[in-house]
Amino acid sequence: MEPHQLSAAEAARQIREGRLTGEVLMRSCLERVDARDPVVKAWLAIDRERALQAAREQDKRRRDGACGLLSGLPFGVKDMIDTADLPTTHNSPAFQRNQPVHDAACVARARHAGAVLLGKTDTVEFAAFGRVAATTHPLNAAHTPGGSSAGSAAAVADLQVPFAFGTQTGGSLIRPASFNGVYALKPTWGRVSAEGVKLLAVSLDTVGWYGRGVADLALVAQIFRLLPPGADAAPGDDAPLHGLRVGICRSPQWPSIEPAGARALEAAAERLRDAGVTIADVTLPAAFSDMSAAHLTVIETEGAAAFLDLLESRRDSMHAAMLERLSPDRLDRPEVLRHAYRVAERCRAELDRVFGDYDVLVTPAARGEAPHGHASTGEAVFNAMWSLLHVPCLAVPCTTGPNGLPVGIQLIAAEHEDAKLLRVAARLAPIIDIEGTGTGRGAVVNAE
Repeated sequence: MEPHQLSAAEAARQIREGRLTGEVLMRSCLERVDARDPVVKAWLAIDRERALQAAREQDKRRRDGACGLLSGLPFGVKDMIDTADLPTTHNSPAFQRNQPVHDAACVARARHAGAVLLGKTDTVEFAAFGRVAATTHPLNAAHTPGGSSAGSAAAVADLQVPFAFGTQTGGSLIRPASFNGVYALKPTWGRVSAEGVKLLAVSLDTVGWYGRGVADLALVAQIFRLLPPGADAAPGDDAPLHGLRVGICRSPQWPSIEPAGARALEAAAERLRDAGVTIADVTLPAAFSDMSAAHLTVIETEGAAAFLDLLESRRDSMHAAMLERLSPDRLDRPEVLRHAYRVAERCRAELDRVFGDYDVLVTPAARGEAPHGHASTGEAVFNAMWSLLHVPCLAVPCTTGPNGLPVGIQLIAAEHEDAKLLRVAARLAPIIDIEGTGTGRGAVVNAE
């Protein structure tokens, strides 16, 4: 196995044991980028010499006894998250020369733990409504990898980097994970600092990350204290499956599901039931039917506030979709936003009661497999509600759709139960993800 094929958790273990160096791993990842990125197009900026020098420096530190949790691991960063040594362009013509002075908080934490920045990954403009990323699906270049964290998801899926940061406002972490067949964690809102991230909606935007298994997600989670230091998500051998309470939740958005998405949820439920997990169907209260509309109101109104200056001072360089969706006129209707906030508050209280009976919910991660073409990145219809509810979400690959592309599900836990979600996912993911659907298995692009 080549070093770039190692998961983040396995690579970290081999580095700790002295069987792998950060420089060797970084060179292997860069070679993979050279071979694949002309088609996948996951990256917007890479400084090879800087990355290799930083990897060598981590190797020196490790020999001196200073070994961070992520020592020597290359990582990618969505290009609307600030980095002090690479531009943050937001995939916008107006910011092509934008060089931040400081790292975003999540980048700083990763570097403090010894991780080495490989590069900046492509994104939908401002992770919002502008031009889409150039990134293509690693399994079939004629399909979208999703958005807005397209480059991060595809880079991890295509074995170009062990883990990468993305963000979610609607479904920008979980949906691309489902499309590309990788794992992703969207933590509880506010649990990971968003300092240094260009915000679209302050009460929604959440920093998360991609990996090739729950162990990868848990490894990164430790640097943010989502898990206690030195802990991991691995369950004890005596942890009983039948003691877990799992709710199968189709959600009020179920009429939008595609056959491939329905099959994934049904397959997950059947596999869990056959393994002895206690499952039951969950019907959410009627109030949840208003959550999609409430999410749209929040994202567009908070977005209008976040982009007010840019839309007025740089109007000529802003994408037409931004001008339309984030019009300042939305700020003139405070009662509409207030109603959306109240809907969300009521549903959060209702959801707390639901989680009194269940450890996690299993629900669709996307409508189905990745759509054909690149004009659209798919829809966040099965993600937006959970983002507004502020709960942690974890994407798990499950099946394939009619075009042979991955389709996943997501596990949801109660607000601030991120550690519980990771530990339950460590038990359930091997049961759900049994088909080898992910592109993280080293698939070859079909350019159609």
